[in-house]
Amino acid sequence: MAAVAFVDVVGYTALMASDESHTHLRWMKILNEVIRPRISQYRGRLVKLTGDGVLAEFSSALDAVEWAQDIQRLVPSVQIERSGQPPSIALRIAINVGDIIVTESDIYGDGVNVAARLQEHAEPGGVLLSESVYDVVRGTVGRFTRELGYLKLKNLEKPVRAYAVSVDAPTIVVPSRRHRESLPSIAVLPLQNLGGDPADDYFADGIVEDIIVSLAGLRELFVISRASTIKYRGSNPDPREVGQSLGARYIVFGSVRRSERLVRVSIQACDSETMETLWGDAVEVAPGELFDLQDHIVRKIVAGIAPKVRNSELRNAMRKKPESFTAYDYALRGIQIINSLDKQTFLKAREFLNKAIAEDQQFAMPVAWAARWHSMYVGQGWSPNPNEDAASAAQLAARAIELDGQNALALATFGHVKSFLFHEYDGAMIYLDRALAACPNHAVAWILSSATLSYIGEAEQAIRRAEHGLRLSPFDQNLFYFYMFLNLAYYAKGDFREAVKWGRMSFEENALYTANHRVLIAGLVGLGQMEEAREVAAKLIELEPEFRLKTYERTRQPFRHEQIKERFMQHLRAAGLPE
Repeated sequence: MAAVAFVDVVGYTALMASDESHTHLRWMKILNEVIRPRISQYRGRLVKLTGDGVLAEFSSALDAVEWAQDIQRLVPSVQIERSGQPPSIALRIAINVGDIIVTESDIYGDGVNVAARLQEHAEPGGVLLSESVYDVVRGTVGRFTRELGYLKLKNLEKPVRAYAVSVDAPTIVVPSRRHRESLPSIAVLPLQNLGGDPADDYFADGIVEDIIVSLAGLRELFVISRASTIKYRGSNPDPREVGQSLGARYIVFGSVRRSERLVRVSIQACDSETMETLWGDAVEVAPGELFDLQDHIVRKIVAGIAPKVRNSELRNAMRKKPESFTAYDYALRGIQIINSLDKQTFLKAREFLNKAIAEDQQFAMPVAWAARWHSMYVGQGWSPNPNEDAASAAQLAARAIELDGQNALALATFGHVKSFLFHEYDGAMIYLDRALAACPNHAVAWILSSATLSYIGEAEQAIRRAEHGLRLSPFDQNLFYFYMFLNLAYYAKGDFREAVKWGRMSFEENALYTANHRVLIAGLVGLGQMEEAREVAAKLIELEPEFRLKTYERTRQPFRHEQIKERFMQHLRAAGLPE
């Protein structure tokens, strides 16, 4: 019989991913200056370290509880640096009394398992006691103790009654990571060098590093740091074991093989729980082109992995009961239908996004998409209060940036709203460029930046950015959106034939997108194909009965370039649209 204490660092994986060296140094300082000395002081034994935690044994439950309270009181002060930077590491501690099996190097049994699972329910900076501990120390520790009731612990059959004991210590402000912990987690393993040439190791490491950075930049995935996956170099581990070890749902692995004629990079992504292969591909390049084409290889891999993970997560969300939805699940449901552009379905998307925001108010992703929703609501001509919805779009995008200053979707959306809805083109480009700097592989950021360049007459650059966005997401479920921006860019250039080609492709993908209709009409008139132009104009009026050219020219007409603007309005009038 013994008191078992289990200590865990809150959000350790997330902390390591954001600042590995600083997190490690702080944790070692807490371990060596606080935890180890106090264990001896309270007559306990440090059984083992678990990387981001500690397992300790005490003969007295009271000693264990007083030790835990002492640890939590000291952790904030030991982290304060000369710069005054606030502490970033918080601990959870749980204590249980029970029978254990003891060896020289470890302890086992239900008493240990309960403590390990109980700590998952402790608050950051808090101490949680099982009922068996509380019965022993009742009235002797803390100013008050709060009963939490019976908790269902993972992998344990019977629920355990738990109590939170007070700690006289300053509160450690831990950045909200609840939404990050609910995001799909992914680990990219080192590529196997099948050829054995050490020169290929550098290339393989560069590929992996770029994939990790690119996936992390999307802000829709929680990506395990390379420092945590490097230990798998040279091995061929079971994805299920890797997933359990790293806490990653999805595993990316592959190989590099060099021959005299080519270098072949093979990659696949799988679900570590179901062992389902989500995506796989192989890229072959000539040895002399190896490093020149590294960006191309990484871009192709990221473009394959990210949509498959999102689709897999959406399937998982669809199987859940609504009462068990997370903020991420609600956001996925909203994103899935936001581009349907059927009006009733589109309105439903806003409901899902609102639920996601209510579920986690620190989660930038649904806030950014809600800004996109308001922008499209105005663009489709559905909003009864365009000025109000335009303001909402700007406010939501600004809020998303406040929550996550490196969120490319939020930055790009704010830039697009400024140019499209408020005609502030110069300010828009600042945010659009920031979006591309934050995540160079974010397809939507590229196409939205293309739009503003079209509006100001920088057509050649607009075309290049729209084409790059399409290459980043060639199998996007909303290709009509990408095709429309190529239509817009080529129209700005004056290449009506190419504009109409992309406009028709967008129309075939989604005949409800009125922004494409307007540019397609203008391009068809430019080619002299008046009959088709009038047919598309009729479809536009069917979808947007209140459309009037004078109102549109005064409010939503997007071009700043005077010649393009004049030509655009002349073409729309020539198609017979109502004044």
